[in-house]
Amino acid sequence: MNSDDPRAQRTRTRLKAAVLELAAQQELATITMSALAKRAEVNRATVYLHYPDVDSLITDAMEDAVAAVARAAALCPLDAPRDRAPDPLGELFEHVAGNATMYARMLGPHGSARFAARMRERLTAELSGRFAGGSRPAGWDDVPVDVHAAYLAGALVGVIAHWVAGERPERTDEAALAFWRLFRNGCHAVQGG
Repeated sequence: MNSDDPRAQRTRTRLKAAVLELAAQQELATITMSALAKRAEVNRATVYLHYPDVDSLITDAMEDAVAAVARAAALCPLDAPRDRAPDPLGELFEHVAGNATMYARMLGPHGSARFAARMRERLTAELSGRFAGGSRPAGWDDVPVDVHAAYLAGALVGVIAHWVAGERPERTDEAALAFWRLFRNGCHAVQGG
């Protein structure tokens, strides 16, 4: 199948919209290819033509969100003060709060391992690129760039998963600030803090 074909693109768009609608209503493990076909108004064979399983479809549908999370993390100025979360991080937590049910389902115990891995990979790549480009704080020369980036990426995904799994008692600005303090300290050497 030609992925540049406008009909294929429209079908994929409908399938992505259908899976996001269903994921907002029910747990990912309960979504079937038949239900997706019905929601997208296509036959089941068409769903399989585009995606081998629900997990690959949901991961593709959430790609824009993954990219937004990666960009926000990479845009955080590492020299911002400890007592105020950078705006991109605040915007990221606002985005997550606005889509909390989806993130909880995606990152929860019955969620999509592929989605969580994709999010970590994108974050790691963004941070590695930034660090390799000279934006890495001093004092970390004894840690490989990719390991440092993976550590911070895993921390962000873990904090988001934890935050959306709970009742989110903190306001988004409080959650962003708490994460910023951890993230900032993970970027700065203890003595350079």
